[in-house]
Amino acid sequence: MELLQGLLLISSIHLLAAASPGPDFVLVSQQTLSHGKKAGFMCSIGIALGLSIHIIYSALGLAAIIANSAATLWVIKILGGCYLLYLGLQGLRAKASTEVSSKADATPSIKRSSIKNIGVGFLCNALNPKAPIYFVALFTVVLSPDLPLLHLVIYGLWMMAIQLAWFSSVVVLLSQPKINEKFQRLGHWIDRILGGAMILIGLKILTSKIN
Repeated sequence: MELLQGLLLISSIHLLAAASPGPDFVLVSQQTLSHGKKAGFMCSIGIALGLSIHIIYSALGLAAIIANSAATLWVIKILGGCYLLYLGLQGLRAKASTEVSSKADATPSIKRSSIKNIGVGFLCNALNPKAPIYFVALFTVVLSPDLPLLHLVIYGLWMMAIQLAWFSSVVVLLSQPKINEKFQRLGHWIDRILGGAMILIGLKILTSKIN
């Protein structure tokens, strides 16, 4: 497959995958609305970096092994599900805006540094138990035994760029004054709703069957 053809195919498939609702989307929305634009961007960077884990093991041919190993998927499912439950509980513990309004501007820097925001996004993506199966399907279509290493690197970086661009656009949208103001009126309730959504996703992962 030619490089340009592969890039076009990856773009069409991965953009749809990135845009589909899931833990990454909920997490970025939560961080942006609760801690501001910078936290949302840092979290988006972490998610894009987390994608590199899946790209590397897929390139090494391990994706098919992981996807077909019930024990490995079970471990990933437990770790990923529990991590989402942890993030969701953090959201449910959000305080009312009247208690924190005087410190609103300082909240992002006090609660979590940029490195920690990146780490949260990284773990959320890296521990997604559905990723190995997705990458098996994607790389089976695009990769071939004689694929040049340079092409593989370009494919991987391009997928990370798509992921970052999509979630950065989500951050920009939620950071618009008019939109953000409407969300902020609900204050901690938005945080709790998104936290609840994260918990539901985590429970769904933990209770889903491994095919």
